[in-house]
Amino acid sequence: MATEEKSKNSVPETQLLGKISGAISAITTAKYVDDVILALHPVAILIFPVDTSSLSDVASNWLSCFPLTARKLVYDVFFVKGLIFEVVQALIPSLNHSATVVRSNTERLVELCLLENEGALQLAKELDFYHESNDNSDSLVKLTVSRVAQLVASVPDKTRPGVLKSLSPHSGCLFLTKALSLFFKSITIQLLDGAEEKSRKLYGKEVYTDVDGSFQFVAEMFARICRRGSADLLVSEVTPRIHRRVRNLLSSHDKDIITEKSFKSDPSFQFWLLMIGIIKDAYVLEKMTEQILHQLVYECANDTEAYWILWILFHQSFQHQTTVRVIFVDKFLLLKVFPFCCLRWILQFAVFGCPFDDGKLKKSENNHVLLEAVNRVVQVWSTREFVQSAPLEQQFYVTAVAGLLLENMSREELDSTKDVMRLILEGVSCRLENPDELVRKMASNVALVFSKVVDPKNPLYLDDSCRDENVDWKFGLPSSKGALSSKKRTSNNVVNTESNDKGVHLEDQNHGDTHERGSKLNPEKKKPFGLMLVDPDEIVDPASLNDEFLTGEEVDDNASDDSESSSDSSLQPYDLTDDDTDLKKRISQLVDVVGALRKSDDPDGVERALDVAEKLVRASPDELRHVASDLVRTLVQVRCTDSVLEEEEDSAEEKRQKALVALLVTCPFESVNTTNKLLYSPHLDVSQRIMILDVMTDAAEELANAKTIVRKTQPKSLISSASEPQPWFLPSSKGPSGAGSWKEIPDTLPFSSLNLTNRFERELPSKSVEIKGKTRRWGRKPANLQGSESDWSQNKFPLYAAAFMLPAMQGFDKKSHGVDLLGRDFLVLGKLIYMLGVCIRCIALHPEASTLAPALLDMLRSREVCHHKEAFVRRSVLFAISCCLTALHPSFIASSLMEGNEEISRGLEWVRTWALQIAESDTDRECCTMAMACLQLHAQMSLQASRALNSAESSLQKKSTGLPSNLSKGVIRIPGSNSFLG
Repeated sequence: MATEEKSKNSVPETQLLGKISGAISAITTAKYVDDVILALHPVAILIFPVDTSSLSDVASNWLSCFPLTARKLVYDVFFVKGLIFEVVQALIPSLNHSATVVRSNTERLVELCLLENEGALQLAKELDFYHESNDNSDSLVKLTVSRVAQLVASVPDKTRPGVLKSLSPHSGCLFLTKALSLFFKSITIQLLDGAEEKSRKLYGKEVYTDVDGSFQFVAEMFARICRRGSADLLVSEVTPRIHRRVRNLLSSHDKDIITEKSFKSDPSFQFWLLMIGIIKDAYVLEKMTEQILHQLVYECANDTEAYWILWILFHQSFQHQTTVRVIFVDKFLLLKVFPFCCLRWILQFAVFGCPFDDGKLKKSENNHVLLEAVNRVVQVWSTREFVQSAPLEQQFYVTAVAGLLLENMSREELDSTKDVMRLILEGVSCRLENPDELVRKMASNVALVFSKVVDPKNPLYLDDSCRDENVDWKFGLPSSKGALSSKKRTSNNVVNTESNDKGVHLEDQNHGDTHERGSKLNPEKKKPFGLMLVDPDEIVDPASLNDEFLTGEEVDDNASDDSESSSDSSLQPYDLTDDDTDLKKRISQLVDVVGALRKSDDPDGVERALDVAEKLVRASPDELRHVASDLVRTLVQVRCTDSVLEEEEDSAEEKRQKALVALLVTCPFESVNTTNKLLYSPHLDVSQRIMILDVMTDAAEELANAKTIVRKTQPKSLISSASEPQPWFLPSSKGPSGAGSWKEIPDTLPFSSLNLTNRFERELPSKSVEIKGKTRRWGRKPANLQGSESDWSQNKFPLYAAAFMLPAMQGFDKKSHGVDLLGRDFLVLGKLIYMLGVCIRCIALHPEASTLAPALLDMLRSREVCHHKEAFVRRSVLFAISCCLTALHPSFIASSLMEGNEEISRGLEWVRTWALQIAESDTDRECCTMAMACLQLHAQMSLQASRALNSAESSLQKKSTGLPSNLSKGVIRIPGSNSFLG
């Protein structure tokens, strides 16, 4: 037993002797106090064992016993005077400690050491000394710097909310940016002060920033700050410092003698010349560069100041680092959208490579960067995919890039490029056929600049607004960031949401303003759902329609020949030259209109026919039904530009379209049959097809808004009742209160010997409100209106809706000679879908909508239509869908689900999923907005249909009849919830 106890005690003694021996050896060779402490620590642990589990409680207990003054002078000084390199590694991990007392004390010490005593600056100095004194390898230094920088940057995330304002990243989550700036701003200021001070000391010496500990720490901290989303806070401290120094240097010297050497020889610029070079993170470089440009705009830097700031910061990296060149030449010119002034700064620094010349872009002698940039930019700008998919703001920006580059090229430089000419022509062509006016203006501006390069004496003006000497590359829009997105396109559908019973009201504006379309109809007629009274009993003399178009005064043939009764002015001579008005043949028949329009060699006759065509058609003569088809075809095919003067083209085009609208309204079936055949005829061009769709749209709205009288026949008993108190031959005693009794009127004709009818009269009370200036006449009611009452009907279009829509929907996907709606003729496809949407809207909540809306949704579901590359088509699809959602009655949807009609269910489910996809991923901002409106309409429609379905279900249950088994097959999801309808 004694032997065992001796062996047990010998083990600790052996370990203790070994530790002491090792400590003595370490102390002998130690150079610093830290080495002695590390050597004595293992011995102390063996001699004085401590329970580590209770260590925190002991520390918190004894620390609270010290008075505040003693704590600052004894306890806090231990950390403040120590090596911040060790303090940081010891304190920051304890910010996550579970003990509240320990954590709060640690937060106080971190704030004291890092912020109040400029610990970040001291840390950079210690890391530099750590690298020089210990002869550590470069890899070890980089690893240590990275670990320490990560600890410092994580301090705001590890502190508790609201404990210390300078450390907390959020104070109730409302002051996140402000709280972060309090910490990172202090760290940034310390590091910038230290880096500038060191760079001034190293002026004239060779600096190896890759292995310098302090510069590496500055670069690593900047990268950590940017990666944590505070690049703007960092740049807000960096940019004003260098801007202030550049402005002072420029103001103290003549601008003509300022060169690159002026900045290189100034000690105050040494750090700024090295700052970007020490940052190796590509993401951080891009974010910092982007924020620097925006900060310069915020500080209102002029062109010269901005150029020199970019040169100081980036010229070395731009020459030696591919990453920086890609950022400036590729990303900033093609992928980003900067204010226009920033774009000029980028081009001047990265492409032209020399300072501005009195605020104007100036290229250097070395033009290879310019030629490479032009090739790269034009290749992107000219593609049809870029026009179709890129947001409008980015198209503005890239167009401005291409235009500014072309403005600074010569004809020789243009000829030296390989495909620039061809690409520019392709880009201009694909934009001129776009329905958006701003997109066409881009093509006009680029074409003008390109023509000036090719032949300066003969500029090509495709737009009247491009007559100025300097091209407006801002396109009349604000140049600040994000301002372009606030510009509304006037050529697209707009979906406005309002709170009403139906939820969302859809309003369409001028849809598709194309360069080939000459539609400039009366704005009053364009107002949706404006009432127009049509009197079926109106009698119009066709011959009188020409009177208002004759010039001068006409002579009355029945006038008196007495010279004394005539005025003296009638005897005055007048000019008879060119007075051939009476010699012109008056057009008073529709047949004459057709004949005159077909004579293309008689422009005066064509003009006179267009003048009277609409009024003759609206007079509804008997011949209209027989000549309607020929007249429609002739009006579509006539060329107004060949018959009238250039300044009168719009007026003639307006008259033609009004005549076509009148034909479709007064003679719908015959006229619409012809227009549908002409729509897909290979003999028409795009402008004629668009005109057909425009007049069909206007006619549908006019038919829907027309107000006509409808007679309601009341059933009348053919056999009188024997119980009537008065004789059968007397009129009914019904009438207004106060009416007198009927009295027989004797026949007043003296030659009438036989009275075959009885005539009666009675007195009626006068109305309390008299109508001034009008005479009230009483007469016998026409025989064809006896026993009937009149009523007003406000929509005549449902009767003709199928004739308008179904033929037009059948041939949209057929490609033939001259017709390619899914490809080249996407403008016609967009206008067609828009017209169909208007037609559906005009029959909203009518029975016809329940038949035509599902057919239209089936057409829109076609992948070639709903996923079309052109945003113009997708906007038309969204507009048509919104019209379908408002046109379908909720009771129809409910009844369709109960009857097992899966077609409507599939169509509405597709609307929901497709609209969600467009709202989330479409590149066109207006498509996203319209998709969100469609989702709102879909949700409201689903809710109303659900209520109708529940009502029908409860009524069926009262009749002890279960729901049909087919009801479960139809499902409509409500967006934004987990609810299902059906």
